[in-house]
Amino acid sequence: MPSATALAPIALNPTLGQRLAGLDRTQKLRLTMGVALLVVVGVVGLVMGRQAEWRVLYANLADKDGGAIVAQLSQMNVPYQYAAGGNAILVPADKVYDTRLKLASQGLPKGAVTGYELMDTANRFGMTQFQERLTFQRGLEGELTRSIQALSSVSSARVHLALPNQNGFFRDQQKPSASVVVGMNTGRTLDRSQLAGIIHLVSSSVPEMDPRAVSVLDDTGKLLSTPPGDGTGAANDAEQMQRVQQIEQLYSSRIMDILEPVVGRQNVRAQVSAELDFSQTEQTSEQFKPNQTPDSSAIRSQQILESGAGAAGVSAPSGVPGAVSNQPPGATTAPINGAAQAPAAANGANGANAPGNASAGARKESIINYELDKTVRVVRAGTGAIKRISAAVVINHQTTTDAKGKTNTTPISDAQMEKLTSLVRETVGYNKERGDSVNVVNAPFTSDKIKTEPVPVWQQPALLDLLHSLAWPVGTLLFGALVLQGMIRPGLKVMAQSVTTRTSNAGASALDAVESEQPERPMLAAPTASVSQPAVATPGELALEDARKLTRDNPAAVANIVKTWINGESPA
Repeated sequence: MPSATALAPIALNPTLGQRLAGLDRTQKLRLTMGVALLVVVGVVGLVMGRQAEWRVLYANLADKDGGAIVAQLSQMNVPYQYAAGGNAILVPADKVYDTRLKLASQGLPKGAVTGYELMDTANRFGMTQFQERLTFQRGLEGELTRSIQALSSVSSARVHLALPNQNGFFRDQQKPSASVVVGMNTGRTLDRSQLAGIIHLVSSSVPEMDPRAVSVLDDTGKLLSTPPGDGTGAANDAEQMQRVQQIEQLYSSRIMDILEPVVGRQNVRAQVSAELDFSQTEQTSEQFKPNQTPDSSAIRSQQILESGAGAAGVSAPSGVPGAVSNQPPGATTAPINGAAQAPAAANGANGANAPGNASAGARKESIINYELDKTVRVVRAGTGAIKRISAAVVINHQTTTDAKGKTNTTPISDAQMEKLTSLVRETVGYNKERGDSVNVVNAPFTSDKIKTEPVPVWQQPALLDLLHSLAWPVGTLLFGALVLQGMIRPGLKVMAQSVTTRTSNAGASALDAVESEQPERPMLAAPTASVSQPAVATPGELALEDARKLTRDNPAAVANIVKTWINGESPA
């Protein structure tokens, strides 16, 4: 007769070890790999899901600044990494701005350009005068470079100074000079005022430097500053073109401002072409006025010449020859325009005897030079004078709406077009003698309506950021589900089938053994009457159900088996 432990596997659930024992070697290997892969996927998904997004902290740093920043980040316990190529330092996205402010408070990055801070370590023992002068020049170049880089249009700059040595001879002194190389930001240029500011900045920072000795180049090697003595060369072409564009834009905006209130916005288009004269001319003229009256004239010089026997009071020789007659005459006076006087004899004896000899052979000449009334005029014509203006204006048809709400377009009348043309002429300063032309045309505007399609939901930035943040978690779950479905679930299914098969075989053999006995039915029917049928049958429940069926079909045999168990007898 079977013992009480013979039917124990029928009522008990199989353990995990029993299930694994029912798998072959391939199934065990596949199940182990699936579980290990599932664990790895879960760990990787958890790590990547918690990993922070990296952003650029600083890029294109000098080696010195990069090392200082990395050392400071290590002290601040801020994680960092290098971008591809090592030209940028990356930190977590939520710490970018906080880290920049903390580094800025410590003066980082300092930049590759060094200024007067070189002088802090320059006072060391043994430094020569040449080294001191060179250190000062390097510091001055660095300070000028920093000032130039502060401009919004300039991305980089480099300054070279040529400072000659000073000697005791003033005539042999060489003047300093400078060269500046600037790198421009994308789409930015230097206008003439900014260029003049850079030249003035450099020349004012160095004593006795002439602004004409400063050369400015861009990063393509093009000379931006005007060479000395070339004020009218090709260097002014850009400035002239800019001046023309400013004039044209000014007149176009004037036309738009005067017509838009009349015809409405988006109903007028205007283009102005200006021709300017940039030639430099100089004219000098001298004018002489006619001779003026003697009262208003100014005498420049006067010369009177008198000759003859009685010229200037000189008397003719007369009297008795001898010592008395050869005496010099006395003092006489001769006015410029006065009448001639008769000369007197030296002793007064012979002058009275010959009165007619005083005017014999006398001659008088007078030369007077007057100042000339001359006017000298020098006229220098200004550059950039307007030679001719051409304006073209197009006005849209008038739009009217009838009582039914239908929109119609009608052309503008000739009288109104004449008024609008007069407005445009007055706006641009129309001058017929100068050759100006103004054309105002009325035509319907045709514009294709551009349909702006809404951005699809899957292309919206907010949704893209959300998908980017959920990519790793969702991907991890999907991959884990594939591993569970493809590798782990088949192994578990095989384990369940093998255990069920073994339990069924054991229950069948036990039932075959008890059918040959002669049990008493009431002893087995009472305990089994209170057992309820589960919704899902397990292998143990299936074996129990087989036992119940045997009890119903052959109650006598079951009762005999129970009786034998109670008496402790062995089956025959």
